[in-house]
Amino acid sequence: MTGSPDETSPGGASRGNANPDESSMAAFRPLLFSIAYGMTGSVGDAEDIVQDAFLGMTRALQAGTVIADPKAYLTTSVTRLGINYLRSARVRRETYVGDWLPEPVVVPVGEPGPAEHAELADSLSMAFLVLLEALSPVERAVFMLREVFGYDYPAVARVTGKTEVNCRQIFARARQRILAGAQAAGGVPNPARRAEGEEFARRFFDAAAGGDMDALLGMLAPDVVFRGDGGGKAQAIAEPLAGSQRVLRLLGGLFRRGKVIGAYHRLAWVNGQPGAVTYDADGRVVNVFALDIADGMVQAIRSVVNPDKLGHLGPVSDVARLPRREPQQESVPDDPLR
Repeated sequence: MTGSPDETSPGGASRGNANPDESSMAAFRPLLFSIAYGMTGSVGDAEDIVQDAFLGMTRALQAGTVIADPKAYLTTSVTRLGINYLRSARVRRETYVGDWLPEPVVVPVGEPGPAEHAELADSLSMAFLVLLEALSPVERAVFMLREVFGYDYPAVARVTGKTEVNCRQIFARARQRILAGAQAAGGVPNPARRAEGEEFARRFFDAAAGGDMDALLGMLAPDVVFRGDGGGKAQAIAEPLAGSQRVLRLLGGLFRRGKVIGAYHRLAWVNGQPGAVTYDADGRVVNVFALDIADGMVQAIRSVVNPDKLGHLGPVSDVARLPRREPQQESVPDDPLR
């Protein structure tokens, strides 16, 4: 699905005298998934890219290539596959219906979750991933490797196939764009500490589900923003909604409807932020909420309802799905000779 990396061969291949075993290769999976997800914003595509990278390494080994540094080889392969993915996905993103949000990475409260998801949890919030969308594929790769994963410039240069000087320039340019986007969006809140975040989310969603609008209002920042991603396939607001009173009315309506259909929520960590997964009466996923919390208040709420972005969490509910539009057939004029 992702094709092969760019023509420059991945780093780490040499004439050394040892090849990696399966256990050592599997140990790199959390890091590789984190890089791939940060590049794509898609759980399924990130997993495919990681699998493609492993398959590529396997083929190289079978062809007699000796790989002295498997981590470098796999990191390079995943990064370049991610760049290729972004180049092919750009048109789809430009025609996306409504607000785009990444596929949520969900780790249930009290459960460790998959290792790769747990490692990612504190690295790439939804707000940060949305900001990364403003970068070109190569800028995104350089910025993530340097800023998120702490690679030095020589390593970034080897992975991306650029010169070290070029990588420094790319990073500086990308960082300026990210900072400008963060300021325009009101900043990217620092995630609350884990225990405090869980307790806050518990009170927030209990108040919403119980209809305690006064308590809920007290937890919303005056300029709170609600963003929904339905992708044109599920009911979601077309544009971001700002202001505590407007967001309060929206939440009240959503949770009143949920109560009628027997929906319930379970607390979760969503991309390292406090949140919840909503299920219908049959236990199917309706949506995922993520909360940006700063200064003891909710600064932003993100809701992913697009069914295409929820399938990795389990069966997806139809309660929010929009009816499919049948393709319109051209009308045939009556035969005047009939």
